[in-house]
Amino acid sequence: MASRAAMAINCPSLPSKSLLFNPSSPSLRPFFPLSLSSPPSASLTVSSSSSSSPFTENDSIERFQRDSWLYKGTHLADPSPVLENEVWGDDGRREIALQLPELRILLNLLREKRSSSGSQLGDVTLVGTGPGDPELLTLKAVRAIEAADLILYDRLVSHEVLRLVRPDARLLYVGKTSGYHSRTQEEIHQLLWNFAEAGANVVRLKGGDPLIFGRGGEEIDYLQQQGIRVKVVPGITSASGIAAELGIPLTHRGIANSIRFLTGHSRNGGTDPLFVAENAADPEATLVVYMGLSTLPSLAQRLISHGLQPQTPAAAVERGTTPQQRVVFAELHDLANEVQEARLISPALIIIGGVVALSPYWPKPFEDVHPKSLVRTSAECNLELNAC
Repeated sequence: MASRAAMAINCPSLPSKSLLFNPSSPSLRPFFPLSLSSPPSASLTVSSSSSSSPFTENDSIERFQRDSWLYKGTHLADPSPVLENEVWGDDGRREIALQLPELRILLNLLREKRSSSGSQLGDVTLVGTGPGDPELLTLKAVRAIEAADLILYDRLVSHEVLRLVRPDARLLYVGKTSGYHSRTQEEIHQLLWNFAEAGANVVRLKGGDPLIFGRGGEEIDYLQQQGIRVKVVPGITSASGIAAELGIPLTHRGIANSIRFLTGHSRNGGTDPLFVAENAADPEATLVVYMGLSTLPSLAQRLISHGLQPQTPAAAVERGTTPQQRVVFAELHDLANEVQEARLISPALIIIGGVVALSPYWPKPFEDVHPKSLVRTSAECNLELNAC
């Protein structure tokens, strides 16, 4: 290992915990009835994660088991057939819910039930499920999940969280990942509106917190314009959950007096979206980058070129708070190389700042890190242009 402060931690297992749900409860069945009645131990070796993902990946068997009720009479190779003359609502708006036979049946059943009972519009609740550990769910989130008729869930909602869903509820995967969107954001808006308008109690499950890089604000805005009441149940955002897992205080007197949350993705894609790096190069702030693996080399270079010291402590965390968690600690100038060598994969979170050296897993003595000196002036940068 190089003499630089770099270390990868593989966390193969977390301590045994009493979960918020009964682990002996039956697993989700492929088909659901239509009734709508009411500090880890660490190894210093770098190793690739061989365990199955705790989240719903595009090709995971769990996803197809949960969604298989949608595909009765269709071929899985073409799971979203467009049905002629049935993709437009009565008001002339395209209804994405009419594109799949079972969604259409469920939607019509809900509408008939609402019409016969004279019930009101349904609600939509945006629920944050935290970074992955099911024990980080709030009680309010658990109650919302257990009360839902229909759940639209993202990729970063863990399998264990989805086991809280009651057997007669419906689950629909609407996750997105780089290069693959199971549903566009506009289609998700339509699905939420279609089923809330039909009287269903709809829950939109999102990893982390719905209003931190979760596009929850867009969904709230759209639904409110349609007259649908929206409630939000906050979740523990990845920055808080993962930093706590690693013993990193996001703020610390004399080291970091502010936090900045950054996204590693640009709105229109690309490899160099982090135009805020100039203002983010603050030695007294903690930077937390969501979804930033692909743009990490560019971000690190920009931060250093705008004055942050190359020796600034940093960490990259894959699948934080789950049994598959893996961590790379390194100085900022070397972090991208160490991440590549460790082969970290998404989802990953990046934490940059002097507070990272307060973690018990940081491989250098804290006395060797001087947060107050972790920034250079513009004049120093000009003198060290090659280093920047």
